[in-house]
Amino acid sequence: MEYKKILQEREKRAAVIAQYGSLDAALADKALPHTIDATLSELLVLGLLRQGVRTYFTVFGHGSTEIGEVLRIYARAGLLKVCGVHNEIEASHAAAALNWVMHEKAAVITSIGPGAFQALAASLVPASDGIGVWYLFGDETTQDEGFNMQQIPKHEQFLFPRMLETMGSGYSLQEPWSLSTALRRGMNKVNHPYHAGPFYLSMPMNTQPAILKNFNLRELPCGAMPGMGAAAGDYEQALAWIQASRSVLIKVGGGGRNASQAILRLAELSDAVCVLTPIATGSVPYAHPRCMGVGGSKGSMCGNFAMENADLLITIGTRAVCQSDCSRTGYPNAKQVININADLGDALHYQDTLALWGDAAATLQKLNALLEKNMPETSSTPSGWLEACRQKKEEWEAYKRERFDHPILKDAFWKKEVLTQPAAIKTALDWAADKNVVNIFDAGDVQANGFQIAADNEPGKTFTETGASYMGFAVSAVLASAAREDSPYFLAFSGDGSFLMNPQILVDGVEYGAKGCILIFDNNRMGAITGLQIDQYGEQFATWHTRSVDYLQMAKSVPGVLAISGGCSPVELKKALDEAFAHAGLSVIHIPVYFGTDPLGSLGVFGRWNVGNWVEKTQQLRHQIGL
Repeated sequence: MEYKKILQEREKRAAVIAQYGSLDAALADKALPHTIDATLSELLVLGLLRQGVRTYFTVFGHGSTEIGEVLRIYARAGLLKVCGVHNEIEASHAAAALNWVMHEKAAVITSIGPGAFQALAASLVPASDGIGVWYLFGDETTQDEGFNMQQIPKHEQFLFPRMLETMGSGYSLQEPWSLSTALRRGMNKVNHPYHAGPFYLSMPMNTQPAILKNFNLRELPCGAMPGMGAAAGDYEQALAWIQASRSVLIKVGGGGRNASQAILRLAELSDAVCVLTPIATGSVPYAHPRCMGVGGSKGSMCGNFAMENADLLITIGTRAVCQSDCSRTGYPNAKQVININADLGDALHYQDTLALWGDAAATLQKLNALLEKNMPETSSTPSGWLEACRQKKEEWEAYKRERFDHPILKDAFWKKEVLTQPAAIKTALDWAADKNVVNIFDAGDVQANGFQIAADNEPGKTFTETGASYMGFAVSAVLASAAREDSPYFLAFSGDGSFLMNPQILVDGVEYGAKGCILIFDNNRMGAITGLQIDQYGEQFATWHTRSVDYLQMAKSVPGVLAISGGCSPVELKKALDEAFAHAGLSVIHIPVYFGTDPLGSLGVFGRWNVGNWVEKTQQLRHQIGL
């Protein structure tokens, strides 16, 4: 009887909160009492609601039925949206994309066991890319009456919470009254201004329905996170290094995405050029003469030229991923490093570093003020360094243009002329440029060609999941567009291999009203790995399949999906994109693309990487450089 009364009160509470628009407004008007009797699951949902979490991507199971019932009532009251999807990895990717693109926090709910492990694996994306996501996982009961189905089968306690803590930040709700502490720790991680990431809540199945009597709703934490100020460091030393340098390079990572103007001012004052990590495309306008585009293991002619020849490296908000700095061999002539970063470990990554540990924008403002006071005005005549980099950028543009001007090649698998991947990606990016479209790139060859081609002049147009390079991210990300009415149109760039990782987006996207198009660049293989095998060993092995898959027929099998052939020419692809854009919901465009050894079929590789049979030479160079 007590639980029945709790359920009745739950429905009344949801209706009152919906009427007032928020929990705080209802409490302020005394429409709700400050202390209530409620289950742990309802209080958890109320706590997340108070923090602005209104979207849940779920795969319910026997380990999450109680919280599922809470969400049913609160969703029916219009307080939140629940998307029950077909795969936990898809749920995680959608939640990450919702925050990354539209800055809205979401929660992922799974049951105990395999589902939780799948979501945990997918949380590598927000962990690597600095995106806040809540994960609510069912877990074994606290009374240890024997193995619970799908728990880790060992006679030990707290095994899954231990794994969660290893991956990142987490909390186990073994004690229901510890909820406020769990919510505060999660808030601090998910909303962190510099090091946001996943927060994992382990929810034992027997504590979820536990009734907490006279719970004080004021204990549910909320509030804004404070930011850091400018770094406290030796700015005079930074000035001296810049004054003594003849070739300054600024490497911009994800932490520099919100400091575009300050970065450009630093580049002008220090006569530097900027090279971007893939995650930072658009943070410095590509059209600017001091922007050299991306650099790294894949990189570009101009970006890698600047990295190879700089004598002073200034890094801003980057964690120096192996492909971004060529496994620490990307700056062979750099004598010193000025590292601006909000993470102390990242700030001290390189030898001979002056670490400026603080907020990037505030630190740059302070550094620029010192440079303006002490550095001579930049000459209207480009320096030798800027001119050399400019010439390399022109060479890079001509190199790309040659490939775009030859968009079609005869392919051995398709046995006909088809679009090259660079030409197809360029066509789609040009089409999207003047529309309210966000471009999301999946891992693999499509991703690499994509960040080499992207020429964004502002951040927030292109999202490249290079942090974890998780295959299937882009197609799953399209589901995030269903969470909000004002969502931009999502254009997912995916290889056939990545699409097959998460094809359930076809069902879930239609079910919840996703607005976007999935471009399947089909070369019948994992092209990035096949290419790597050929480059390293001259052979390809177990990275392709021999039969053509009819992706259009697959897409057409789901009512509501518009399936279109992208054809074999830029004109046909543009026509298909127009048709997809006019469709009210989810669409799929299938594009057969070339794979082979013709140099016009790809954009090439310009850096080093510590993999395969390149390891010995790369490691030897790294230790020789000693940076």
